[in-house]
Amino acid sequence: MSLIVGNKVNVYRNQLDEIVKELYEITGVIGHKELEKTVGDLRTRIKEPFMFVIVGEVKSGKSSFVNALLDPTKEICKVAPQPMTDTIQQIVYGEEEKIEILNPMLKRIYQPVDILKEIAIVDTPGTNAIVENHQEITENFIPAADLIVFVFESKNPYRQSAWNFFDFIHKEWHRKIIFVLQQKDLMPDADLQVNINGVKEFAIKKGITEPKIFDVSALQEIQGKTEESGFIPIRNYISENITGGKAPVLKLENIVNTSRNINTRIYNGVQDRLKQLQADKHFREDIKESLDVQEKKSASQVDLLVENIVASYDKITRKKEQELSEGLNFTTLIKRSFGSMFSKKKSAKDWLVDFSKNLELELNATLKDKLNNGVVDIADSIQQMAKMIDLKIRNSNTVLKDDHELFSEIAEKRMNVLRELHETFKEFMNRTENFTEEELFPDKGGISSNIATGGGIAVMGFILTTVTNISVVDVTGGILTAVGLVFAGGSISFQKRKVLKGYRTEIEKGRVRLTEEISEKLKNYIRNIKVKIDSNFTKFDHLIETEESQINHLLDRYENIENQLGNIEKDLESIKL
Repeated sequence: MSLIVGNKVNVYRNQLDEIVKELYEITGVIGHKELEKTVGDLRTRIKEPFMFVIVGEVKSGKSSFVNALLDPTKEICKVAPQPMTDTIQQIVYGEEEKIEILNPMLKRIYQPVDILKEIAIVDTPGTNAIVENHQEITENFIPAADLIVFVFESKNPYRQSAWNFFDFIHKEWHRKIIFVLQQKDLMPDADLQVNINGVKEFAIKKGITEPKIFDVSALQEIQGKTEESGFIPIRNYISENITGGKAPVLKLENIVNTSRNINTRIYNGVQDRLKQLQADKHFREDIKESLDVQEKKSASQVDLLVENIVASYDKITRKKEQELSEGLNFTTLIKRSFGSMFSKKKSAKDWLVDFSKNLELELNATLKDKLNNGVVDIADSIQQMAKMIDLKIRNSNTVLKDDHELFSEIAEKRMNVLRELHETFKEFMNRTENFTEEELFPDKGGISSNIATGGGIAVMGFILTTVTNISVVDVTGGILTAVGLVFAGGSISFQKRKVLKGYRTEIEKGRVRLTEEISEKLKNYIRNIKVKIDSNFTKFDHLIETEESQINHLLDRYENIENQLGNIEKDLESIKL
């Protein structure tokens, strides 16, 4: 490798180190420990040599293959009848032979073998090993691999566990893979060719267009039968495609691909979160829209109720005005005045008092009856508002599942918030005090606290009936007082027009007050219930706000990383040319 290319490789390696560092930070932010460890391991290996990772089932001949490839005269990796590889063994170049135990799962073996100046070889536990965690150890090492050497036992390369592991390597990480059929010396050539063709067919079916397959015998290589062992073709493949200065650039390309794979996995997961966010925002807008629609519907019922009440009010007061006008005729008043002097007939003043009382009684009876019938519909409408929201909460759309590859914790958090919302709302609907309001009962003492023995939202009809009946009593009582004052004095016989005018004025005032008071109280009550219902969504709204902020941040970081990887990829292509 030229000095200029070497310098460029160092620059790109440093740039990739910063990108992988950012990916590591992102995995920490999203709280995915497994992916965080994968990215952390990738970063620690950026400056290591091009890495061959040897995988395969127990006793497929992996360790023998490594020994034969590196130095047929040495047992670098221990070989025995029973499974020996109980840890990952990373074999790297060193002037002196030595072994470092890096952790319980990883040892590093230093060997003065020239090929190790450009590559490192990792011998892994078998994928079907009986020792606990062997496959997990191997799986965790795959993302840092630059080339996967999949070793099969020549006699049987069809075991399902091996090909399941192949699926993990190929689908999950898209690693470059070559296939080695080991122990070919144990098979007739014809049978060996059948198995080579079988592996080729399997690989093509699983998406590898031109699978590289080598048949070797580590035993023959160790015995010095180099022409028969099959190691010459695989060494030629390595020298033509990897060593000779090509390995550092290829490794960087692999790191770019692995980083893009991780970045894309995060992006795809964020897209799932985005779908959930959009569903939640739609759900929230639907809640608000439903509350608004139901409020308008209930308000329209209030308007209709008030219209019916005012119509009854007008009918009664017009009839009473006619009665008052006839009673205030001069002749009628004279008869009442003289009649009361010589008999038990009521005087004009007594008659007016009775008139006022009858007016109040008739208004109370008729208007309360109208109110009681109309309030039932309004109460049903408000109850329907609450029940509709309860149903929508229970049927909210869940896109992000608790078994999501990356964001299961986010999904669980959302489910907990939604579950709490549902439980809180059920409790809200069952608590009577949520539907009673002190401002509806001014100066009425403990009415609101003792308004009904029933519980929850069912009390609403009683509340509205009480509120409107109180309003009717207040209004009609006020009319009685006002009309009584108009009637006061002893000269009414000479003031018929004045009295009738005063009556009309007070009746109109009562009409306006009745309209405004019932309408205002009922509509305010409906509005307040709507606000109370909506206030149950505070935590859910906070969840939406937090999710939107985090998703936008992650998407920005994805775009930035993707652009950087694309630029490095182009630069690496120019070096190769």
